[in-house]
Amino acid sequence: MNHKEIISAIEAVLFANGSSVEPSRIAEALEISEAEATECLESLMNEYQKADRGITIIKLNKSYQMVSVKQYAPYIRKVMDLRRNTPLSQAALEVLSVIAYNQPVTKAFVEQIRGVDCSGVIGSLTTKDLIEEKGRLELPGRPLLYGTTENFLRCFNISSIEELPPLPEDDAPKEEEDVQLTVEEAIEQATSE
Repeated sequence: MNHKEIISAIEAVLFANGSSVEPSRIAEALEISEAEATECLESLMNEYQKADRGITIIKLNKSYQMVSVKQYAPYIRKVMDLRRNTPLSQAALEVLSVIAYNQPVTKAFVEQIRGVDCSGVIGSLTTKDLIEEKGRLELPGRPLLYGTTENFLRCFNISSIEELPPLPEDDAPKEEEDVQLTVEEAIEQATSE
């Protein structure tokens, strides 16, 4: 396959897949190197951004996905008869922030920071595919760990968690030991229930 055919094949894969695809999977399918797949993906992404089209390619962590351009969402909703999702409540935004900045975390850790039960909010955020289970702690009771999803990145228009704005200095713990102590306290609280 020549370079143009590879680019076209990648475009077809992204379009048909509908969700994000890692360069390694594309490289394997097209029998090219991962570096070449990444280079072609970046090239295709730049082409779409320069062409001022209704669709574009975005990077989510180490994967790429073809998506519609945000400004055309109202038209897509009308055609597909989609209702606008209800905005997140203040509680949901707070829980999502705690999880995004500290992931992976337990429910007990989130509850310790917020000072209230978060079961319903965590369930709602999981249903909306903004957070997901990332495993379990190797402690008695094996509490679940939560972290953000690719959908979270898509909704907040960022390509990785590192792009989140920094926390204000006065709210952030002063030393790493403070964070560790808080996590340990949360784990202790979770195992004592």
